[in-house]
Amino acid sequence: MIVVTGATGTIGRTLVPLLAERGEDVVAVSRRPRPEGLPADVRHARADVGDSASMRPVLDGADALFLLLGGELNGRGESPNALIDAATDAGIKRIVLLSSQINSTRPQAPSHTRLRAFETAVRASGADFTLLRPGGFASNALAWAEPVRARRTVFAPFGDVALPVVDPADIAAVAAAALHEEGHAGRTYELTGPEAISPRRQVAVISHALGEEVAFVELSRDQARAHMAQFMPEEVIDGTLDILGAPLPAEQAVSPDVESVLGRPASPFGAWVARTLPAFR
Repeated sequence: MIVVTGATGTIGRTLVPLLAERGEDVVAVSRRPRPEGLPADVRHARADVGDSASMRPVLDGADALFLLLGGELNGRGESPNALIDAATDAGIKRIVLLSSQINSTRPQAPSHTRLRAFETAVRASGADFTLLRPGGFASNALAWAEPVRARRTVFAPFGDVALPVVDPADIAAVAAAALHEEGHAGRTYELTGPEAISPRRQVAVISHALGEEVAFVELSRDQARAHMAQFMPEEVIDGTLDILGAPLPAEQAVSPDVESVLGRPASPFGAWVARTLPAFR
């Protein structure tokens, strides 16, 4: 049995069906009632990954755990050991943790202190573990959906700084492989797209898919900071802007790990746009 936390999120809602299609007994965990669209043969458990006591009955009898921290849990919460101990007490033999590339490229970044603590706890758990460290998500472009729909315009900083954003579906596929197959224990995979692509080029891809012109308006760093302060914790903003505006060479490099695990190239940004195009219409 495989327990998938964050089952209704960007990665989880792709990962759960992938595992079910492979014949795995899957328990999809979320804080909300059973979501629509969950495969009929997948069990749903309402629990909070940030509350190890609520997770203990869900984990009982499971063999593997996909661990994803969402939202505020990236910054605060009970000790990582509480959840990892609950998992190992339940007999979990395999843990796949969704972490971040930043933990390798900027290992002192204060925004990722808690994720680093989870990495440490997972490594020390005694279970077989796999760490997934994706770079920026292609799906971050959904932040542009409303202004594209309303004004056919995107406002973003650092228009010509390119990063190899990764399709979340590729992250889910790598996670499914690590949970279902042998040969991934002790591995750390850095997950990127197949090419570095700038915000300006991303907008051009969206524009082409829509068949309509979408304007790109470049924001200054200060303008972007003021916008991000409306929804992002203060301690995260400057680090995020540093990556977007002055990425390290390692953050602009294309990793081979998606292709090495899946046996196919990583999906380009355009593939994500094609699947998500209704959001921009």
